[in-house]
Amino acid sequence: QVQLVESGGGLVQAGGSLRLSCAASGRTFSSYAMGWFRQAPGKEREFVAAISRSGGITYYADSVKGRFTISRDNAKNTVYLQMNSLKPEDTAVYYCAADRKSIPTMLRDEYDYWGQGTQVTVSS
Repeated sequence: QVQLVESGGGLVQAGGSLRLSCAASGRTFSSYAMGWFRQAPGKEREFVAAISRSGGITYYADSVKGRFTISRDNAKNTVYLQMNSLKPEDTAVYYCAADRKSIPTMLRDEYDYWGQGTQVTVSS
């Protein structure tokens, strides 16, 4: 089992940047593919980005491609989401998630563990 704790959210102006972190407990972090999802008020939780166990494979939602970068440091049991050129429509609670399978997926229901989320608010 793995526990996930997100941090790094906050209030930022449009065009600004934030870096989210997700720290994982346990010694098996490198055994999980990792993903970031987000949920805006009144909307379903949607895929943002995912990364394979080694970090060699990444996927992005079209809405964030070219602006967000997912990365991981297995020595620090942490996955990151660098968010640049933020837009008001990026406002949401951001969640990290862990998937036992080696290949990352965009499918929310495939993930086994979830963090509690961190709020990102982008003002116009």
